[in-house]
Amino acid sequence: MNHDVTVVKCGGSPLIDRAGLCRDVAALASAGHRVVLVHGGAAEVDRLAQRLGVPQRRLTTPSGSSSRYTDPATLEVLQLALAGKVKPELVAALNRNGARAVGLTGMDGGVLRARRAAAHHAVLDGRKKMIRDDHNGRIREVDPTLLRLLLGDGCTPVLSPPALAEDGTPVNVDADRTATAVAVALGAARLVLLTGAPGVLADHRDESSVLPTFPVAPSGPVGDAAVGGMTAKLQAARGALLGGVTDVVVADGRVNAPLSAAFAGGGTRVRLAAPDTDGAFAGAPETETTTVGVRPC
Repeated sequence: MNHDVTVVKCGGSPLIDRAGLCRDVAALASAGHRVVLVHGGAAEVDRLAQRLGVPQRRLTTPSGSSSRYTDPATLEVLQLALAGKVKPELVAALNRNGARAVGLTGMDGGVLRARRAAAHHAVLDGRKKMIRDDHNGRIREVDPTLLRLLLGDGCTPVLSPPALAEDGTPVNVDADRTATAVAVALGAARLVLLTGAPGVLADHRDESSVLPTFPVAPSGPVGDAAVGGMTAKLQAARGALLGGVTDVVVADGRVNAPLSAAFAGGGTRVRLAAPDTDGAFAGAPETETTTVGVRPC
């Protein structure tokens, strides 16, 4: 395990203080910490899509999960927004503050490889349809070679979707799951998931109800606090814990030095739940799990 490697996921919420995050990451890097910054950018994708006249729609599967419908036009918008705007801004801010930041997508060096979603039924625009052109996928393999080379040379990698599909074309992947897969592949000591809240809340309407720790069962629903986007965060946290990452934190991305605050005990530490007395875990029925391979260096 790389005890000085931290993977940080910065979402696309406009509430997150990206300037403060970049100052914080750069200061930690200068102090010897090795950080990989994984980012999304949903809000920027939506803004650019609106400017370009590309409608944004959601897919709902029979199981109730929802995702962005990444048709070919939306895939182009996503690449322009993430690699053309969000990433350069983060890299520039990190470099201004003294870090040696390098921007990457999952396609660079084959860092992320994913399995494209097969044709499937989903609800789109209120109607159940067979979806054949959805460029979403699930990460199936991480090659950490390039990330390790950059970290070993004192650089701070800044990574985002898309990943490479089986046919060598880009495919959109979830940024939270990307951060988890990268943390596991690097053997990182910690994963910090930054959000627009102080952590996991007992009551999502009350920010004073932040929980210092939150247990998740190894399978099934992640818990009653999983509301909206927090569900994806807790599922990502569980995946990291099952993959061997020992310290997983859901932390406030709105504060001036969010990573330092998380290191100092801020946010919510996510833990795997202990079994009940009968050996079962609190929670529910088995759900689908995904195993991500790590390509040998």
